[in-house]
Amino acid sequence: MGFFSKIKKLFSGSGEAAPKQADAAPAAPPAGQDEQQASVQSGAPETGDMALALQKAEPRLSAWLPIILDGVDKADDLFWQRIAFLLRALQTPDGEARRFMDEFRAWLEDMDYHWLEDFRSELQYRLALALDMEDEEDERDRLFAKLQNGLARTRSRLGQGLSALFSGHKALDKDFWDEMEELFIMADMGAEPSMALVSRLKERARTEGVDSPDALMPLLEQEVEAVFRQPRRIACLDHPEVLLMVGVNGVGKTTTIAKLAYREKMQGKKVLIAAADTFRAAAVEQLEVWARRIGADFHAKGMGADPAAVAYEAMDLAMKGGYDVLFIDTAGRLHTKSNLMDELHKIRMVLSRKMPAAPHRTILVIDATTGQNALQQTKMFKESSGVNEIILTKLDGTAKGGVALAVASQFDVPITFIGLGEKMEDLRPFDPHAFARALLGREQV
Repeated sequence: MGFFSKIKKLFSGSGEAAPKQADAAPAAPPAGQDEQQASVQSGAPETGDMALALQKAEPRLSAWLPIILDGVDKADDLFWQRIAFLLRALQTPDGEARRFMDEFRAWLEDMDYHWLEDFRSELQYRLALALDMEDEEDERDRLFAKLQNGLARTRSRLGQGLSALFSGHKALDKDFWDEMEELFIMADMGAEPSMALVSRLKERARTEGVDSPDALMPLLEQEVEAVFRQPRRIACLDHPEVLLMVGVNGVGKTTTIAKLAYREKMQGKKVLIAAADTFRAAAVEQLEVWARRIGADFHAKGMGADPAAVAYEAMDLAMKGGYDVLFIDTAGRLHTKSNLMDELHKIRMVLSRKMPAAPHRTILVIDATTGQNALQQTKMFKESSGVNEIILTKLDGTAKGGVALAVASQFDVPITFIGLGEKMEDLRPFDPHAFARALLGREQV
């Protein structure tokens, strides 16, 4: 039975609730919570009313949180009591509930957050990941809103330009197609991808009998979405799953690793991060700070160590320690391109000796604000490193969001995540449909 089916049955009063783990110890209450927890467990009137309100609400996290957080304005005893109650109401196994609350409390202390308004969105994001509810409608709406905001500058160049183009022409004549092509190029799509997209769109318009700009927008949206179509990826059956992270300095690779690792941690996986960028002491230190902040384990040998040796030892630790995921950071020094690529090849070789399928994923991180430079980086790393995924960072506030189209169309490598801000929740799975609509200035449906 799927997660939402269980939840609907749980809150509708029908069907069997998911059983708790029989051997799990009761979730330990936060410091000073004994009396409040006892009150909840004994069925106090307040919790009875809250349970009734939850049952009547739509089975969505965004509907439950206002009920749970009613009257709460900071991370005090009442806050922890309410979160514990929600997790129990959702039949969360005791060990998972305890781990969620302990990790969130540690994060609040590390960030020095006290007031609910400072961390509410983070709380919802963590709960969505932990409860496997990230795909619910409200989360999709939140992603689309972030996309709309993040792509505002790109859309002002492309989306508004398209609106002016469509309103300024009554027929799909040569001038119309030439202006459209120019708009795509100006949005950093590149000449060849722009020409190819316009050519496909022109052919579709001809075969489907579309002869006016007003009827063309749905076809344009479909063609843009098709550029980002992602092939199915075979899930890793071995453990640990090894992710080799590549990219030049300054693209946000370190923080992207932290955000990816954070997602894995929130989904209950055991994570190890290895610092194989041994040429910059700051890179190792920064990654260690992030690992500690998100609760992941960390392995490094210090500045100047052999990157392949770091990767080999990390692989050994991950296999012996029963880790689910191993992230390996690498250097990104463009001025020594040949040496860099030799090092990446060596890392891949030593990993494959430990586990033939490793690295299972080689992820390139590129910065959307660099426009056409991002295309050159993608070309270089794909040719030498076997890149099979791309993460596009810093989409928020850039006027060059069209580079996503150029990368996807030229290199046939799927974009799997996009960065829309500095917070952990701002690294989101890439949704081609939502991206196409946000890029072109269309409303969410």
